[in-house]
Amino acid sequence: MPIIAPVSEFDTDELEEPAFKPLTAVEAQALREQQPMVSPWRVVRWQVLVGVLVALVFWALTRKPALAWSAAYGALAVVIPAALFARGLIRQREAASAGSALAGFVMWEIVKIALTVAMLLAAPRLVVQLNWLALLAGFVVTMKVHWVAIWLRPKRQNSVKKN
Repeated sequence: MPIIAPVSEFDTDELEEPAFKPLTAVEAQALREQQPMVSPWRVVRWQVLVGVLVALVFWALTRKPALAWSAAYGALAVVIPAALFARGLIRQREAASAGSALAGFVMWEIVKIALTVAMLLAAPRLVVQLNWLALLAGFVVTMKVHWVAIWLRPKRQNSVKKN
């Protein structure tokens, strides 16, 4: 027979979760202004720029067109699906409900992943003398650009002051 210890006041206080306080419209607006959104197109533009730079670096360091094309294709395997995803996200702004917006987001994310995988699988047929290491370098560096785009996002001019 198991021994059941009495529950003390201390034990029940630990189990209680802090109350959730929803934001008011003013607080939500203030939060939005403190954390400006980054346009998905801004991220795509940064990815294009970095993809071109990676391909140029491979060309400058090796003078081998196959390496530069492989790096460029790796960057394209990020940029093209990201642009399609950005287009889909922009269209989801008009969603009737949060549920349909979430479903649209998930659907476009699946499309982006499927297109990326398809492009990577097609790489050996599309890129002459494909170099997987250069392709991977172009792919990874271009994919990680979203962090730079978020870091360099423009600041809002009119910030909300706390009372």
